[in-house]
Amino acid sequence: MNVRNFSIIAHVDHGKSTLADRILERLGAMGERDKRDQTLDTLELERERGITIKSTPIRLQYKRPNGEEYTLNLIDTPGHVDFNYEVSRSLAACEGVLLLVDASQGVEAQTIVNAYLAIDNNLEIVPVVNKIDLPAADPEGAAKELEDVIGIPADGAIFASGKTGIGVDEILEAIVERIPAPLGNPDGPLKALIFDSFYDAYQGVILFVRVLEGTLHAKDQITLFSNGRTFDVDKVGTFSPGLVVGSELTVGSVGWIAAGIKDIHDAQVGDTVTSKDNATTEPFPGFKPAQPVVFSGLYPTNTEDYRRLREALERLKLNDAAFVFEPETSEALGFGFRCGFLGLLHAEIIQERLEREYDLDLIATAPAVVYRLTLTNGEVFETQNPAEFPTKDRIDVMEEPYIKLSVMLPEEYVGPVMQLLQDRRGVMKTMNYLGKRVELLYEVPFAEILYDFHDRLKSISRGYASMDYEQIGYREGDLVKVDIYVNQEMVDALAVIVHESKAYSLGRKIVDKMAEVIPRQMFAVPVQAAIGGKIIARATVKAYRKDVLAKCYGGDISRKKKLLEKQKKGKARMKNIGTVEVPQEAFLAVLSTEE
Repeated sequence: MNVRNFSIIAHVDHGKSTLADRILERLGAMGERDKRDQTLDTLELERERGITIKSTPIRLQYKRPNGEEYTLNLIDTPGHVDFNYEVSRSLAACEGVLLLVDASQGVEAQTIVNAYLAIDNNLEIVPVVNKIDLPAADPEGAAKELEDVIGIPADGAIFASGKTGIGVDEILEAIVERIPAPLGNPDGPLKALIFDSFYDAYQGVILFVRVLEGTLHAKDQITLFSNGRTFDVDKVGTFSPGLVVGSELTVGSVGWIAAGIKDIHDAQVGDTVTSKDNATTEPFPGFKPAQPVVFSGLYPTNTEDYRRLREALERLKLNDAAFVFEPETSEALGFGFRCGFLGLLHAEIIQERLEREYDLDLIATAPAVVYRLTLTNGEVFETQNPAEFPTKDRIDVMEEPYIKLSVMLPEEYVGPVMQLLQDRRGVMKTMNYLGKRVELLYEVPFAEILYDFHDRLKSISRGYASMDYEQIGYREGDLVKVDIYVNQEMVDALAVIVHESKAYSLGRKIVDKMAEVIPRQMFAVPVQAAIGGKIIARATVKAYRKDVLAKCYGGDISRKKKLLEKQKKGKARMKNIGTVEVPQEAFLAVLSTEE
C-alpha cells in the first residue's frame, strides 16, 4: 500500500516547521502565490511567536526516481513542553516519525521526551540532524549524541538543512523505505480515530480523523462510539493544507469529515467513529485525557461580555481538548471562569487567542496549581482556588504537586542553575554528563516553576539551557494562604497560596504594588497582607491634605493645633464611612507582575 503517515517531532526551535516548508516545496504543494515561512502554522499567533501550537496535517504526493507514486500524510507538531498533548495525539495517527536534532545544539530535554513518546507508540524513528549549514554546526557530534543518549544508531541519521533544502530528497526516500505502510482491512467495519476538530460556522464541527479499518464515503451514516449518536456524512476530504473535498477515505487515510454535528460536546478528541450499519465492536484505545495542571480565573473587564466569553471558551475547547473551564464568581471581579491549562505558555496562548480571535478584554488571576488537603474530619479535597482554602485549624495535612525536572545545559552554567533550583526548593536527584553537556535531574514543587522560572533559567545560561518536566504526585508542604486587605476589607481575587518560607516576601511585593496603583483618597488607606489574623506586611496610600493652616499667619500655636485636630477627626469619620474602589488597573498590575 503506497501510503505513509509520519510526524515531525523535535525540541522547540529545532526547525520542524521550516523543514516541513522545504518538503512541501519539493513536492509542489506550495504554489508561488502561497510561498511563505511556516506554511503549516495557520494561527497568526504561531507565525508571530515563531512556534507551533496546533498540529497541522497535510497530504502530499511523492513520485520516486523509479516512477513509483506514494501518498505521504505529514502532521507537523509543536515542540514546547506545554503542547506535549498535541504531539501524543498526532503520533496516534502515524506509523513513523522524523526526529529532528539541531546540529549546533545537540540533543535537548524535549528531544528525549518526544523520542520516548514515539518509542512508546511503537513508531519507526528516522533521525535527522538539521541546520547543518550553521557556522557552529557539528552534525557528527549531534548524531553521536543521539546514539549515546537515546540509543538511536548514528549511522542511520540523515544530515539536512531546513533552510537551504539540503537532504530533503534523502529524507523523502527514508520515509518511503523505513516507515511501514499502514495496516488494516479496507473492506472491514469502519474504525476511525478523531485526533483533532474545529468549529465551522457553516458546516458545524469538522472532525480530523485517521482511518484504521474500513472505508468511509460521503452520504454514509456514522456513529460516535462514546455517546452512540448517529450523523449523516455531508463531505469527506483531505488536507492540502486547507480542506479539500474528496470522494472517500480508506485505510491509512488522514482526512476530515463534515457531518452536520452542531453540538461541540458530541465530538470528543480520542473518540472512535464507526459506521452505523457495519459497526466495529472494539473502539481504538484513544488517548488518556490530558490533566490540566495550572489554573487561573478569566474575567471579562466588561461584565456584559460574559456570554461571549462562554461561547468563545466552548469553541476553543473543541480545538484544544486539554483545556477545561467552569464558571466562578469573585466579589472583586464579578462573573468569570476558572480555567485549567497544561502550563503557563498554554494559559498565555489561550488568553491571547480569546482576545484576538473573539475580540474580548480579559483579566486573568494569578495562576495556581492544584493543592490536596486532608481535613481534620478525615475528608480529602483538592482545590486550586485560594478562596476555597479552609482555615488552618480545619486542615490536618497539606500537600502540593511535585515535578521531576530535567535541565540540559553546558557545563559552565551548572553552578548558577543549581543555585536557582535550590532557591526554588528543588532537591537534586542525579547529574549526568552527556558529552559536553550536563543533565540535572531535580524534584521541585510545581508552584515554584510557574512564574518566571523558565525566563530566569534562560538568562542565567545565556539561552543554552533547556528544560522538561513530568508530574510525580503530591508531597506534604508547609503552605499558607496570604490574604490581601484594602482599608480593612479583604480582596478575594488577590489571595494566594504560597510556601511559608516565601509568604513574607510575596506579601510585601503585593502590598507595595497595590499602594502604588490605588488612587489617593481624602483619607489614608492601609493595604495589608495577612496570614490568618496576623498582619505580615503593610503599606499606606497617603491621603490628600488640605492646608488648613494657610490662614494662620502668626498667632498662638494652640490655634494651629486646634485646626489640625479638627481635620484629623474629619478624616477619621470619613474613613469609617468611605469605601475605596480598587480600579481594574490595580488588579492588572498586581496579577501581571512576574511574581
